[in-house]
Amino acid sequence: MTNILKGMRVVEGSAFVAVPLAGMTLAQMGADVIRFDRLEGGLDAHRWPVTATGESLFWAGLNKGKRSVAVNMKSPEGRDLVTRIITAPGEDAGLFLTNLRVRGWMDHETLSQHRRDLVMVTLMGDRQGRPQVDYTVNPALGFPDATGPVGSDAPVAHVLPAWDCIAGNLAVTSLLAAERHRLRTGEGQNVELALKDVAAAMLGHLGIIGEVEINGVDRPKGGNSLYGAYGQDFETADGRRIMVIGLTDRQWRGLVKLTGTADAMAGIETETGYDLDREGDRYLARDRITAVLAPWFASRQAGEIGALFDAAGLTWSEFRSFAEAVRDDPDLSPDNPMFEQVTQPGIGTYPVPGAPMTFSAAERQAPAPAPTLGAHTEEVLGDVVGLAGGEIGRLFDDGVVGGPRPHGIVAGLRKRA
Repeated sequence: MTNILKGMRVVEGSAFVAVPLAGMTLAQMGADVIRFDRLEGGLDAHRWPVTATGESLFWAGLNKGKRSVAVNMKSPEGRDLVTRIITAPGEDAGLFLTNLRVRGWMDHETLSQHRRDLVMVTLMGDRQGRPQVDYTVNPALGFPDATGPVGSDAPVAHVLPAWDCIAGNLAVTSLLAAERHRLRTGEGQNVELALKDVAAAMLGHLGIIGEVEINGVDRPKGGNSLYGAYGQDFETADGRRIMVIGLTDRQWRGLVKLTGTADAMAGIETETGYDLDREGDRYLARDRITAVLAPWFASRQAGEIGALFDAAGLTWSEFRSFAEAVRDDPDLSPDNPMFEQVTQPGIGTYPVPGAPMTFSAAERQAPAPAPTLGAHTEEVLGDVVGLAGGEIGRLFDDGVVGGPRPHGIVAGLRKRA
């Protein structure tokens, strides 16, 4: 965490990955991010992975450093409270992130009647407003058909929700851009983006649409090869598997020099007419190159290969499971200043990442745990909405809000404000 956005207040109404990630990213840069949820918890309050007692590690991971308000949004009074939280006064407030837009209540047209300079960023599934997630966007755009072993005809869905991750950070970018516009003009605005559009844009940015339209190529499965250059996985003498990259000229020449295969590579050029100094030709010759390199890797253990590659400044990595990575990679431990041992209520103590970026104008701070549901209901209703203690107590008693019982309530009795 840093304090680069200290003083900014963002309200978040969300579920799933992208928008919670956006709110968490802002919180880790110092913004006061207030998340509101149903009294029974959000849609993803129990999403896997979970602990043995059912506590969601997913939810804890994506909501670090936020404040939590629990509200009965089925009641008019609850909806009014959410509106007041979103549109509360303050020069650095009036910023709202959501993927749970409700027309006629929780939309920009309605909310901006309470605060004209409201900035609202809404993530939709697709541009028509239909629901989508990574696991539906990817098949629609062709990525699973290009993923998997060479020769296979089965689509392979990716375990990483890449479009959610990118969309979450685009939501941050959009909010900060709109807030900058507001600082210059005083105008609020409604920002919309769609998960499928995020993926479709990247399809174009990476040249894949052009490859289809201009070249007439429907990219085939390439296994673990690096498309358009040389990159391949190899099995080592001790049964490990590593990935090596020969994308740039420096990487390629260093790989050939380290493995002592210059003559063999020259032979490939003579036989095929390819120029292996060109990354595209290396891709076309990838099977021949791999056949030359494989014995070198098969005769050495992974540790030895890693040491040689590191000494030569080459690009490589060992394939690991999640458990092996957590156990063996110092970048996933407190050795990395991004991580701290954090005690998450109801879960325990484990390494938790803060913001991956550093700012020269703001010191890095330790990541904060995710809040328990409704942990800040009283605090937000008092400090943000401006309600008196007696009124807050009544809202708890009437079941309009939830969380820890506020100060002054004992056995269901309220002190007078």
